[in-house]
This record gives sequence, structure tokens and C-alpha cells, in this order.
Amino acid sequence: MKPFQTALVVIAISIVAIALSNAGHWVPGLGVLVAGLFLAWVTKPPVGAAASHERAVRGAAETGRPIIYWRPGCSFCLWMRMSLGRPGRGAYWVNIRQDADAAAFVRSVNGGNETVPTVVLYGNPVTNPEPQLVRQALSAAR
Repeated sequence: MKPFQTALVVIAISIVAIALSNAGHWVPGLGVLVAGLFLAWVTKPPVGAAASHERAVRGAAETGRPIIYWRPGCSFCLWMRMSLGRPGRGAYWVNIRQDADAAAFVRSVNGGNETVPTVVLYGNPVTNPEPQLVRQALSAAR
């Protein structure tokens, strides 16, 4: 999702939650709000780390930073993002749903499948690596 789309989702969810609360249904309203905010968080890219395939490849060649190919709604991508925490912002995150070249690259290294997260570590693509490997590559990057 693009940032403005995420904002629209949050606004719509807030309106529904407020309407439920005003109607005396504050528990369901709170549930809608929590679930909606979680959905918005899951589908947005990591803060400050979104990149195009082309920019990520150039940047990784210069800095050695990992490239993480992901897609919104992928539970494995969410796990990677949560496991890396704040240091994960140092990686190049490329959304394969918004970049056809990125999707083609992921298919080329995964037998035709769009399996994510696919991470390029030290110039080598690895499908669904352990977060610790990515953390090590991030700390070794310039």
C-alpha cells in the first residue's frame, strides 16, 4: 500500500470505531480500531527503507547493505521485519507488488515463484533466511 492509502485505511477504521463507540458498542469499536491499525501496519513498508529494484541494486553494490524483497500481507515478511527491528531500516526493502523488475528478479531466483522474503546478502540471493544472518549483514555494511 502507498502511504496515502494506508492513511485512508486508518481514517476509515477510525470512523467506524467512533461510530460503534457512539452507538454504545465501545468494545467492538475498540476491537475494530486495534485490528484495523494492525492491518495498516502490516501492509505498509518499513519506515524510511522503501526502494526500487534498480536503486536497491545500485545502493547494495556501493554499501553492501542487504536487499529484502517483500510483499504486503506476507507473514514471513512481517516476521523478518519484526525480528530485525530498528536495524532492519538499514536494508533496502523492495515491494514486489509495486516493482515489476523486482518481481521478475524474485521469480528468477526462486524457480518461477514469487517467494518472499528473498534477501540478497553479500550479492547472493537467499530465500527466507534467518533474521540473524540479515542482522550480521546489516552490521557489516558500510
